[in-house]
Amino acid sequence: MRLSKLLKYWPELIPLLSAGLLFVLFEISITGSIAVLAFATMMLAVIASVHHAEVIAHRLGEPYGTLVLALAVTVIETAMILSIMFTEGGKNAALPRDTIYAAVMIICNGVVGLSLLIGGLHHKEQLFRIEGTGSGFAALVTLSTLVLVLPLYTTSSSEGTYTNSQLLFVALSSLALWLVFVFIQTIRHRDYFLPSTNVEDESVHAAPPTVTQAWMSFFLMAISLLCVVGFAKLLSPTIKSLVTTYNAPDATVGIVIALIVLLPETWAALRAASADRLQTSMNLAIGSALASIGLTIPLVVLFSVLFDFDLMLGIEAKDVVLLGLTFLVGSITLGSGRTNVMQGAIHLVLFAAFLFLTLVP
Repeated sequence: MRLSKLLKYWPELIPLLSAGLLFVLFEISITGSIAVLAFATMMLAVIASVHHAEVIAHRLGEPYGTLVLALAVTVIETAMILSIMFTEGGKNAALPRDTIYAAVMIICNGVVGLSLLIGGLHHKEQLFRIEGTGSGFAALVTLSTLVLVLPLYTTSSSEGTYTNSQLLFVALSSLALWLVFVFIQTIRHRDYFLPSTNVEDESVHAAPPTVTQAWMSFFLMAISLLCVVGFAKLLSPTIKSLVTTYNAPDATVGIVIALIVLLPETWAALRAASADRLQTSMNLAIGSALASIGLTIPLVVLFSVLFDFDLMLGIEAKDVVLLGLTFLVGSITLGSGRTNVMQGAIHLVLFAAFLFLTLVP
């Protein structure tokens, strides 16, 4: 009986227990068994963070709930990138590029692909508002090209880099475009991002949480997300050691960081697609990808200019091809507002190609 009562309060207990374990593990060396324990606890923290994000979303309504989770995860992702850059004295100039590129590919192919596949298997066809998702996707294509592709073709600095003035222009452009998207999403055209009512969705009929419950969930979500990043940083030496041991490319570190940081949003997007709320999945995916660039780039640029750290943004030739193919396919598969299993399979093949060609360039 006591165990069942404890399990009833798992959303409150997991963030607190995760924070306690994280505090203890920072004081000891990480071995194989402890690394497994840390990873398992991190996964539990991911599940807890998604639960509390859904509580907040139910209180605020869409698309504010998904925006809260996207903002929280992106801010923590940026803090993690900056902390690693600062720890290494700015030597890892390509880490922001690798992480942002990985985030875009993971979201546009992995998260979108799995959402379409799971939604298609459960519901055959699903619908979403192309007016909102399309405008967000267009902004994502523009920002990704400015940040990751254009540095390869400028002539004022070495290939793959920007001058300080160019960096500031790209940073301000990224922030401005993201702010316009948020304005459209939350104020001017909020209806473009609202999911259609699903009578089978229990959350539609459930009473919304109180203000106190929503604030408590926000606090516990923040703890959970901080624990996810804390465990990721704790496991980073182990990850780098594995990368070195197996002679994997340096870009693998950026992929692992992006995968870990995006776990909460991925889990939330898949749950929404399974519940026939594909619009929520699209809000999470496109919103997260835009925030990964629109918020991360301005802060990273400011950091690199202030501390005179080098910043390599241009991606490799094969990555330009994969990124272009992703956007071309995305414009087709997401262009009608109607999805099925086939479209999910296509995106997942692109995601597999991205992972494979990173490991075997």
